[in-house]
Parts: sequence; C-alpha cells; structure tokens
Amino acid sequence: MSNIQLFLSCTIIWGSTWIAITYQLGEVDPVLSVAYRFTIASVVLGVFCKIRKLPLAMPGHIHLKMAAVGLSLYTLDYSFLYESQKYIVSAVVALMSSCIIYINVVMRRVFLKKPIRIEVLVGATFGLVGMALIFVPEFAKVHNDQFLALGIILACISFVCASIGNVVSERILDHGTPVIQMNFWAMTYALIFLYGYAFISGAEFILPTASEYYLSLVFLAVFGSVLAFGAFMKLVQQIGSDKAAYVVLMYPLVALFISTFFEGYQWHLQSVIGVIIVLFGNAIAMGKLTFPRLKRKVA
Repeated sequence: MSNIQLFLSCTIIWGSTWIAITYQLGEVDPVLSVAYRFTIASVVLGVFCKIRKLPLAMPGHIHLKMAAVGLSLYTLDYSFLYESQKYIVSAVVALMSSCIIYINVVMRRVFLKKPIRIEVLVGATFGLVGMALIFVPEFAKVHNDQFLALGIILACISFVCASIGNVVSERILDHGTPVIQMNFWAMTYALIFLYGYAFISGAEFILPTASEYYLSLVFLAVFGSVLAFGAFMKLVQQIGSDKAAYVVLMYPLVALFISTFFEGYQWHLQSVIGVIIVLFGNAIAMGKLTFPRLKRKVA
C-alpha cells in the first residue's frame, strides 16, 4: 500500500472508533475493556502469523523494546485515554491530541538523533488552529470543576505515553523488524501489564450484558487495533513517527462526519474553515505544499 492509502486507512478506521469507544465505557473497568480489546487483536495476529508461517523469533533486545511499546502505547496510552473520557468531552481530547506531534518531534530528535522537520511543526500548528475552530461550539459543554483538571492530566499522560510508544516503534522498525510480528509481540506484552494491573487494582472481571459492547469490542480489536495499527506502524516505518502522528489530527474529522449522521452534529462556518485549515496543515506536514524556508531541517 502507498503512504496515502496507509494514512487514509488509519484516519478512516480510527475516526470511526471514537463512537465505538463510547459503548465500552460504563459497565466494565476501562483497563479491562482495553485488555479484552488487545486480547482479541493479539490472537488474530498470532493466528495470522501461524497460518502464513511468519517467523516470531526475535533478538532479546528487540523483545525488550517491544515490551516497552506494549507498556507505553498499548497499555498506558489507552488506559489513561479511556479514563480521561469519563471527565472531559471528546472535543477537548481531540484538540489536546495535537500535542502528540510536537512530543514526537522532540523525542525523535532526542532518542533517535533524527532531524527536526520544520514542515511537520508548521503543519501541526495549522492543524491545532483548525481543530480549535472546529470544536469551538463543543467547548461550551466543558464544566469547570475538579474533574476537568483530572481529565486533562490523564489525557496528557496518555499522549506522552503514545509518543514514547511511537518513537520506540520507529527504533524497532529501523532494525528491520516486520510490522505484523512487532505488533503481535507488543500487544501480547501489553496483556501482561493490563491484566496484571487489573488484578492488583481489584477491577471486577464481569461480562457485560449489552450486545453493543461486544460488537464495538470486536470492531475496535480487529479494525481499530489489528488493521489500523498495522497500517500506522507501516507508515511510521516509511515516513517517520513525526509525520505519521499527523493522523491524530485527521481522524477527528472523520469522527465529525460520522457524528453528523448518527448524533446530529451541527456544522458551523468556523467548523468548515477549521477543516480547510487542518487539511492545509496536513498538506504542509506531508510535503505536498513546499516553501523554500520549510525545506531546511534542524540538525
């Protein structure tokens, strides 16, 4: 698949998972919902590797890095993200998610010694402005109470963990590790952390009764985890974790279009302008619009 196809796959699938996640909240502890999701994803990837006879043996240092991805990206990121959405509206989470791009740029420079690409920073800034315009009406639903600060803190921790996972994944892929096997091991290691924490914290292992929970769980596991993360990691391998992270600014747009049909989202002039600005920022970040001063890299 081309970079554009990979990017669109992540954007469309993750844009649709926003609604699916809402069916996961409430009856089951968020950590267990994440654990169930990656259990299914890990089994699917394992069976696929077995059928295709893909080698699963990896060097010890790669296993350590994959365990780090499992902890940061698949355990802490999603656990804190699910928890944060109990206290703040998704609009705030969507806007704050743009921070991942900036964090990725810095971590990529510090830990991978790769140059800072100015076009990514400029594109991300346009994206941030566009997202703010899109969600202006939604901010009226934000209640200024003690839980707002908690939700913001949890979301920030989630994004830092995601960035760590993205950068470590890029390092693993730089070693030539296949994407499918890496995701299998990372998700498998994540299960150790997820179920371990659930047991220690006293989370109640219950089976929900709502069919919507199971339908959304399968969708999140197969499409949101197996397919979308597979496409995302391939994108990280081919264009870098800084550019790939721009997906986090694009899939909320898909969520908005879906919300228009299923939740009655009302479009406003600033929303349309915001979408245009986000798309313009994406074109800059991906190198589709070039300016002489944006071609240089910070060493």
